[in-house]
Amino acid sequence: MFRGLYTAVSGMLSQQRRIEMMTNNIANANTPGYKADQASLRAFPEMLMHRIQQTTIPTEKKLTWRDRTYIGPLSTGVYVQELVPNFAQGDIRETGNNTDMAIVDGTGTSFFTVQNEAGDVRYTRNGHFTIDADGFLTTTDGLYVLDETGNRIQVGDEQFTVLEDGTITKDGEQIARLRIAYAENVQTLTKEGNGLFRAEQELPPADTYTIRQQYMERSNVDLSRAMTDMLSAYRAFEANQKILQAYDKSMDKAANEIGRLR
Repeated sequence: MFRGLYTAVSGMLSQQRRIEMMTNNIANANTPGYKADQASLRAFPEMLMHRIQQTTIPTEKKLTWRDRTYIGPLSTGVYVQELVPNFAQGDIRETGNNTDMAIVDGTGTSFFTVQNEAGDVRYTRNGHFTIDADGFLTTTDGLYVLDETGNRIQVGDEQFTVLEDGTITKDGEQIARLRIAYAENVQTLTKEGNGLFRAEQELPPADTYTIRQQYMERSNVDLSRAMTDMLSAYRAFEANQKILQAYDKSMDKAANEIGRLR
C-alpha cells in the first residue's frame, strides 16, 4: 500500500516543479532574449514483483521447495531530472531605440559577451542595451558589453551606428566591434537568471550572424502552448492528489475499523 502512496507523492512533486517552471516562462514572455525552460521527466527504476510460495510433492517424505512466480513490473515514481532551456531564436521586432541590438543567426547559438563588476564574463541574447554615466555600452542590469578584444565599449552617446558584422562606428570612424560568441553545444551553458548564461570555458567567436540595430529579439515563450501545458500539469497533479486521498481513506479504515477489537 505504501509503495503506491509514495508513487503518487512523487507524481505530485514532479508536476509542481513543472508548474513552477511554466509559471516562470509565462512571467518572462515579454523579457527580451529570454529562453524558455523545458522539463525533462524521468521514471525511477521499476521493481520486478515475484510471488514466493512453498510447493509440496505428495510423496512418502513429502518433498517441498520454494517456488517463485513472476508477477510483473511495478513503477516506483517519477521525478524532474533537469530543466533544459530552449535556445530557438525568438521573433525580431523593431524598437527604434539606437542602443537596441538583435542577433539574427536562425539557431540561437550566438551570444553577446558581457562582463560584470567582478570581471566575470557572461553571455546573453538580450540586446536591450543602454549607456551608463561614463558613456559605456551596458545592459540594463549594469553589465558591460565587450568588444572582440575583450574590452569595454565606450560610445559616449547614442549617436553611433552598428553594422551587420557588429562593427560600431561613430562620425565615420570605427570605435569597436561587438564580441559575438558561439556555443557549439548550448546545453553546456548554465542559466543564471536575468537572461545570462555562464560557460565553463570561454566561448569562441561566432562566424555566421547578422546584427540588426534598433531591433530586439523577443522571448521564445509560446504562450498558448505554455498555458495548455500548465493546465495539463494541474490535471495530473489533481489526479495524483485524488489517489493520495484514496490511500489515506484506506489507511484510516484499516487502522480504525479493520483493526478494531470487538
